[in-house]
Amino acid sequence: MWIHRPLITKYIGLRSFSQAAAAVAEVFHQPPELTFSYLEGFPKPDPKYAETILAIPRVDSSKRIRNKERKAGRVPSIVFEQEKGEEGGNKRLISVKTNQIRKLVNHLGYSFFLSRLFDLEVRSDFDSDELIEKVRVLPRKLHLHSGTDAVLNVTFMRAPSHALLKVDVPLMFRGEDACPGLRKGAYFNTIKRTVKYLCPADIVPPYIDVDLSELDVGQKLTMGDLQVHPALKLLRPAEEPVCKIMGSRVSQEQKKSK
Repeated sequence: MWIHRPLITKYIGLRSFSQAAAAVAEVFHQPPELTFSYLEGFPKPDPKYAETILAIPRVDSSKRIRNKERKAGRVPSIVFEQEKGEEGGNKRLISVKTNQIRKLVNHLGYSFFLSRLFDLEVRSDFDSDELIEKVRVLPRKLHLHSGTDAVLNVTFMRAPSHALLKVDVPLMFRGEDACPGLRKGAYFNTIKRTVKYLCPADIVPPYIDVDLSELDVGQKLTMGDLQVHPALKLLRPAEEPVCKIMGSRVSQEQKKSK
């Protein structure tokens, strides 16, 4: 089921989960206590990557401790509260397994890892049965070594069902083979690879499909053209472009030569 742009713009002013639920209920003729869920026709998280991330408490955030953790095969990390956590709210210092994070990033890709919810289990030790906390989280930041791409730090945000999360959602461009402009010899100009939305935690999209199959030479798609769940709030100007079909390089060079 596709939701068109007029429905999307209806939700731009929503500031709370309850407001969003009531507005979505109005569109889909459901009661206001609606629980958000993925809709038919929109991307859903692949259950193949529904993995629980294991973690242990970390003593402090000093550089010495962080280096010690990395040498031991662990990634120093932080779990913040969803509300203003990065401004000093409740946080938990943890360490996660380097191999597990590297595997997930390699399988999903950098941007897709940051738009995927995971269960996080904090235990006194990786082999211990003593569970300190189990919580659903969204990876917010991923710091990689510039030379080796080794995982240096991960920041997680708690993501309970009532949370609204700011997410840079990756774009998946499709329909190149059928695109009229590309078939005429034009070329595809990617302007944005992610778009930031405010998302109810239960329906964070793993990516957004961007259909190029009807674009001709000179045409573009903007952020407001993207088709998403109506409860998602766009956090950038709707007129910002995400891609454009540019005139062929040959034609431009020919014009210059004339």
